[in-house]
Amino acid sequence: MLSPLLLFVSYKIRQEEPGSPVFFSQERVGLNGKKFKMYKFRSMCVDAEEKLAELLDKNEIEGAMFKMKDDPRVTKIGKIIRSKSIDEIPQLWNVLKGDMSLIGPRPPLIREVAEYTSYDMQRLFVKPGCSGLWQVSGRNDVGFSEMVELDLEYIQSQSLMNDFKIIFKTIWIVIKPNGAY
Repeated sequence: MLSPLLLFVSYKIRQEEPGSPVFFSQERVGLNGKKFKMYKFRSMCVDAEEKLAELLDKNEIEGAMFKMKDDPRVTKIGKIIRSKSIDEIPQLWNVLKGDMSLIGPRPPLIREVAEYTSYDMQRLFVKPGCSGLWQVSGRNDVGFSEMVELDLEYIQSQSLMNDFKIIFKTIWIVIKPNGAY
């Protein structure tokens, strides 16, 4: 069902930067601190990780994460696929592998976990998800500490009904984006 979309996105990524990889993988931290490789469509230039050091002083949110609205590392096609969260589709492979669930806290980077307090570490008590309460409650408009609070609220009230609510809100956000970058 998603094959035509996946092929089209792959083609557009390759068209923008010929010879470059279509997918991006990054080591993330999951359930109980277990490290795993998370997959996404590549939405940034190939050397994005190397360029990050030059941009750290432009971080637009407090806390352990890095977010920048007009991040110069994001490609043209990257802006489009991020706005619709299409870049996240390959994470379904992580769900099939058992590293992630559909709903749960976002899996953090290793460097982010290094800055976590013991309170923040509670996010790692459940399997990370492709979407979660944070993503449907403001996403990039929410700072790190508020993201942690939303994730812990989700963990404490985890239920199949809440997961379905988050899934439907996620679908709505994908159809009508609310500022993913």
